Amino acid sequence: MSEHFSEARQWPAGIERLMGWVPAWLRRGRAVVPVVRLSGVIGAVTPLRPGLSLAGLARTLERAFSVKNAKAVALVINSPGGSPVQSRQIYLRIRQLAAEKKLPVLVFVEDVAASGGYMIACAGDEIFCDPSSILGSIGVVGGSFGFQELIKKVGIERRLYTAGAHKAMLDPFLPENPEDVSRLKTLQREIHEIFIALVKQSRGARLKGADDVLFTGEYWAGETSVSLGLADSIGDLRSTLRARYGDKVQMPVIAPASGMLSGLLGRRSPGAVTAWEGISSLPEEAISALETRAIWAKFGF
Repeated sequence: MSEHFSEARQWPAGIERLMGWVPAWLRRGRAVVPVVRLSGVIGAVTPLRPGLSLAGLARTLERAFSVKNAKAVALVINSPGGSPVQSRQIYLRIRQLAAEKKLPVLVFVEDVAASGGYMIACAGDEIFCDPSSILGSIGVVGGSFGFQELIKKVGIERRLYTAGAHKAMLDPFLPENPEDVSRLKTLQREIHEIFIALVKQSRGARLKGADDVLFTGEYWAGETSVSLGLADSIGDLRSTLRARYGDKVQMPVIAPASGMLSGLLGRRSPGAVTAWEGISSLPEEAISALETRAIWAKFGF
């Protein structure tokens, strides 16, 4: 009898030791806010320089919204923008998951949430930023170069064959056609209106600036962004979550599967490439690196 009693007394101690191996955020009674980092240019995906896309983020977002005991999901954003399509698709998926799981989304802006980066930030029920963060740039931009005079000087003849009157629209080796520019601007205005409608729907009455201020493509630092209603408050991730959910709140970072685990699951990590892919894509990578650098440089980074 005493032997059985002794064994019974050892059970709680054994369970306690086992719980020591369980991550704190998986234990009962702990407030948990999973964190997803969204950093980089949106949609600029090449083998060696993966950007943010819905395909690359879908599993990570689903994992974050499926964490047990979660009180909310935190998104840490640091992006100068990029593809309007990928930006909107990521925004929509975040809102879909938030509705399905009935979880609030808290967005924390680091250096930049501009253009498409701000579109994704609008998926948050609340947006926090640093006083030095840059937010806004609610507009659409497109650019190219004109090489027609250069190829004349070096004696190159341009040969282009198309089916369709506008298939070669805005070709950089042909003189600029005002009609083509007009068509492009019409397209940009249409995309701009979609962006504006998304911001108004997401931020609602919190927006305090006039349309001809907020939606010109201009961007602002943190304090001004809050005063314009583009963000809700100045605050950092750790301090804000501890103030809201207690000092013991757990903030596990939910990252994409990578390395051996990704390989065993039959998937590559976002940056994984074969040696041949790496070599063959070097010219494209050089151009992509310059484009990415130019996008960040616009905001002083």
